[in-house]
Amino acid sequence: MRRFATVIILSLFFLNFFSLSQESEKAQDIIEKMVEAQGGTKLLKGIKDMTMTGTFELVQQGLSGPLTFYKKEPDKRRADVELMGMVYTQAYDGTIAWWVNPETGSVEEMNEEQTAEAKRQALPIASILEPEKYGLSYAYKGKEQIEGKDCFVLEQTYPDGFKATLYIDTETYLLYKSRSTTVDSYGNEIEVEEINSDYKNFGGMVLPCLITTYADGQEYSVITFEEAVFNTGLEDSLFKMSK
Repeated sequence: MRRFATVIILSLFFLNFFSLSQESEKAQDIIEKMVEAQGGTKLLKGIKDMTMTGTFELVQQGLSGPLTFYKKEPDKRRADVELMGMVYTQAYDGTIAWWVNPETGSVEEMNEEQTAEAKRQALPIASILEPEKYGLSYAYKGKEQIEGKDCFVLEQTYPDGFKATLYIDTETYLLYKSRSTTVDSYGNEIEVEEINSDYKNFGGMVLPCLITTYADGQEYSVITFEEAVFNTGLEDSLFKMSK
């Protein structure tokens, strides 16, 4: 009887092991095809910096204005948006996350939760090529139909334990939707969903030019990108917090 129980335990162990192994292999296969869909390994490795321009709209407030987004490898990012005649900035210089507080107009360091989010968003573009190097992991969670679109579902886990669910179009292998739970600037936990569409090719790299964000099911913002340029030699000072 004891031997029989041991056999069952071992069987369950190996069943679980091989299931996890297959999930990992499937996730890796999807990731590799995502890389090719976005432009390929060589192109992604060759990006040192990126600048994207377009418009940003706060849907419920009825406000919109020009947006410029900057990314410098391996860990810097900045976004400038002009609303009502004032430029609001959010940035991460690799160590410090800061912003122009829209309520006070002053330059301030972000809180702990916001800094963690900024750090995640600042991961290298090429981190998808070597996820283990950057503490990322992906698990395949099957298929789902999202708004009539068949999608592979991947669970993405960051080094700090933060998780996001990615929905990858089964035909194009491009990210269609992401979903995660985060904390807003007031400390409230919210569910955030992003829909990526209108993909375009910029110098070989395929990027979404329409990003619609929902907060707790309500449409929050719409970003429309019109241009993207790469390797223009962005200076580190661009990302530093001003005094």
